[in-house]
Amino acid sequence: MLSACGDLELSHFSTDAYPEKLSDWELIEKNGTRIKLNKDAIVYALNTDLFSDYSQKLRTISIPDGQAASYDAEETFGFPVGTIISKTFFYPIDVNDAVLTQSSWSGDPEDIDTRFYRLIETRLLVRQTHGWDALPYIWSDNDAYLSVTGALKHLLISSGEYMDYLVPSKNQCASCHATNHTDGKILPIGPKARHLNRDDPVNSINQIHGWQDKGKLSGVMLPAPANAMMGDYSVSLEHRARSYLDINCGHCHNPHGSADTSGLLLDYNKYTPFEMGVCKPPIAAGSGSGGRFYSIVPGFAEHSILSYRLRSTNPAAMMPELGRSLVHKEGAALVDQWINSMSGECL
Repeated sequence: MLSACGDLELSHFSTDAYPEKLSDWELIEKNGTRIKLNKDAIVYALNTDLFSDYSQKLRTISIPDGQAASYDAEETFGFPVGTIISKTFFYPIDVNDAVLTQSSWSGDPEDIDTRFYRLIETRLLVRQTHGWDALPYIWSDNDAYLSVTGALKHLLISSGEYMDYLVPSKNQCASCHATNHTDGKILPIGPKARHLNRDDPVNSINQIHGWQDKGKLSGVMLPAPANAMMGDYSVSLEHRARSYLDINCGHCHNPHGSADTSGLLLDYNKYTPFEMGVCKPPIAAGSGSGGRFYSIVPGFAEHSILSYRLRSTNPAAMMPELGRSLVHKEGAALVDQWINSMSGECL
């Protein structure tokens, strides 16, 4: 969807002059109780989201006039210098100003009324000549402010409990987005064909086709790969589970990622069952194994390290290591169901 929410004109800054206020970018700002976007911002969604303590996410991308991203069937698209990707995290709130963790959002930014939603943070990825810079901004009243050290937000949940929501530091942002630790370069994670190949949640137009039609994506080769949505029961259980693991774990658990020493590969490529964890003993899990012997024990999620780590909130064991303080019950249940459906045994 190409947003028509505002008439903001995008600003650009050098790496030594990033603004303190998010509004100075003229990319996204609060206008009364509504959200106002840059007139050229493309709003997009992913097939399956990275879990972030049940927060909702508004994603936008702004590509300079007259330029386009270059399509790649497997990896992150190539984006021109001047591209800015934003991701705003927010929650619905109840009458007591407690956040709701079990509510959905239409996907339309015009439906975000801050009387009923609380804005938490906006993360920017800015494409400079040297590569990508990651910048976390934290919302306070009518604007968001740059916080390179991040923050810990103690949020009241509607259930009456509290959670510690982590706004990552600039370095923590970089640690997850350096999907190839051999060169350490920051890359966007979401803008890949398999994540974007879906209809826009508002206009029901395929996002890849939409970007191409607007001159913002070149070199498209069809058919494009597509990860599954968690709730799409028309596709296989394995496809849904692997799509979930891809977006939540694959940025570290890939042949060049920061978790490559584990030997566990969870991005969506063709691997042997052993490489994906079936009957694979831990190499570098340490206390994260929970006393279990294999990453995946076919038919027995409760004996599998993978299931244990997805359900743990112990910092020494939980996976992913950053970005959550709660257990994603629905995601963990999906992976459990997949493991329990497997046949075979570990000898």
